[in-house]
Amino acid sequence: MAYVKNLFDQNFIQYASYVIRDRAIPEITDGLKPVQRRIIHTLIKNDDGRFTKVANVVGKVMAYHPHGDASIYTALVNLANKELFIDKQGNFGNMYTGDGASAPRYIECRLRPITKDILNTNPEITQYVETYDSRDVEPVAFKAKLPLVLIMGAEGIAVGMSTSILRHNIHEVIDAEKKCLRGEKFQLYPDFPTGGLIDVSDYQDGLGKIVTRAKMDTSDEKKIVITELPYGSTTESLCDSVEKAAKNGKVKISSIQDYTSDSVNIEIKLPRGVYSKDVIDSLYAFTECEQTIYCNLLVIKDNMPVQMTCTQVIEHHAKQLVGILKDELEYEKRQLMEKLHLRTIERIFVEERIYKKIEAQKTEEGVIKAVKDGFKPFTAELLRPINDDDVDHLLKIPIRRISLYDINKNRQEVQAINDRIKEINRTLKHLVEYAIGYLEGIEKKLDKDAIKRKTTITNINTVDVRTVVKRDTPLKYDEKSGNLGIEVSGGEELFKVTPYDKVIYVRKSGIYSVSECPKKIFVGPKLAHCGLADKESLSKVLFTILYRDPETQYVYIKRCKIAGYIMNRDYFFAPDGMEVLHIDTRKDFTFTLNYVKKPRLKNLTEKFKASAFEEKSLKAKGVRLAAKEVQDITVAE
Repeated sequence: MAYVKNLFDQNFIQYASYVIRDRAIPEITDGLKPVQRRIIHTLIKNDDGRFTKVANVVGKVMAYHPHGDASIYTALVNLANKELFIDKQGNFGNMYTGDGASAPRYIECRLRPITKDILNTNPEITQYVETYDSRDVEPVAFKAKLPLVLIMGAEGIAVGMSTSILRHNIHEVIDAEKKCLRGEKFQLYPDFPTGGLIDVSDYQDGLGKIVTRAKMDTSDEKKIVITELPYGSTTESLCDSVEKAAKNGKVKISSIQDYTSDSVNIEIKLPRGVYSKDVIDSLYAFTECEQTIYCNLLVIKDNMPVQMTCTQVIEHHAKQLVGILKDELEYEKRQLMEKLHLRTIERIFVEERIYKKIEAQKTEEGVIKAVKDGFKPFTAELLRPINDDDVDHLLKIPIRRISLYDINKNRQEVQAINDRIKEINRTLKHLVEYAIGYLEGIEKKLDKDAIKRKTTITNINTVDVRTVVKRDTPLKYDEKSGNLGIEVSGGEELFKVTPYDKVIYVRKSGIYSVSECPKKIFVGPKLAHCGLADKESLSKVLFTILYRDPETQYVYIKRCKIAGYIMNRDYFFAPDGMEVLHIDTRKDFTFTLNYVKKPRLKNLTEKFKASAFEEKSLKAKGVRLAAKEVQDITVAE
């Protein structure tokens, strides 16, 4: 058993680590999950500028992704609907209605040119590893020049943790990154393609929550038209929530119709005598017209799950952008230096007629040595020593090219290379300004619609459901069955409640409890008191408890109020072991103690007034009424 337990624990840790790092949580470097990264890698590798069947793309991605085609297809559709990396053709679903995309054999996609501007795919800069079957290579993570995790957002549930990253406007993200590079302050807030209204007062830089609402047109007081959806809702789910609320009597409407096509258009008609101003708060309180979205910006950073803020993500990517641009410039400089070296040795090889020295050689080793020896007088002109690859390159120059060699053309080419190297050297000294210029260039390539903010930021006073709902549901108590609740068929009505009320019920035995408004609960055949359990109601109720000590037969009185409680927990008014004789909520009443007959006891009864005794705390002991044994008590009606 110990072996099996250790094996299970070890395998579970591996599984949890795999789900966290390789499936559910995005990597901060490129903001992508593995399946998304493999889709983009496949599209880049097979990009020819033309549309390709999604089914074909999915099949090619399976060479890199060790899972089924269904997960790849779903991820590709979601990625395409972000409208950043992928152009789509065909029915990719409707974000307003929630309709799904067509089958992969009917729809097509292709890579957008801007993808290669944002993601670095150079193997000299981006690390590549072998695929799961070692037949090909794939990137560990693209070197992204924009904080894609904020632009595209992400949701994922792993083992013991989850991430919920809201989408942000790409123009605002780029602007924040430029401000970060300049050392200026910046602030980011979410932006959703479905529009709507949001309150970001508790956003907490990506770790708090937002309140989102549908945008409504109430210009006609007898009709409400929803024109923009809150984040997380579709027209279908929103209409269902309105119909359910209307059926339960929480919202008064006459009809609801969905006319959504390219834009949201949900029309709610109101019944006679009801106007839009009377219904809006109820729609916010009881339907999906208002929702609270909680955020958790969790990403993979250095192979570990890390919780970050939007500000920290921007700062990380600002440094990453400068680093990527530096690596690209240095790589280009190395390529130019190599090109300059080749042009230099070509010129010397032709001008100084070094090729003539190989005519007398009869072996390959002799040819190579002759070429190398021919360059010894010109070592000062070379950028680096001649190697075998350089000799191989020179020997492959055709005779025709040697005879038609243009020295002026070579000098112009060398001059152009030197100019570009000088420009790169200047840029390397001003990388921050270069990075800002790059961001401005990317922004110019974006569609104008893509950079417009669609969600309106506003202050939202959240509607408290308790203030909107009417207290019109009867709470009944059936003494015969001992049942209490709003779904009790028989019995008498005690008072009206709402489904959100808390109710206190006190049994004759002296035990009391507080619970949410019960549908049907057994409280026993004898109920001493039942009422609302809010602070205002409880502060008005003064309980008077008469209880007896079973050992001495003495009776005590206790007057108190209930100040606090824990839900669904039983409490006892009297001390442990005591017998409760009577519970009353009247401010004043009279009661009589009937004493046990004793030989010398003349008066067997004694009257008391409840108001003669002071109110005490709930935990205090009662006041003894008399040092006589009490047989029973009589309470005046």
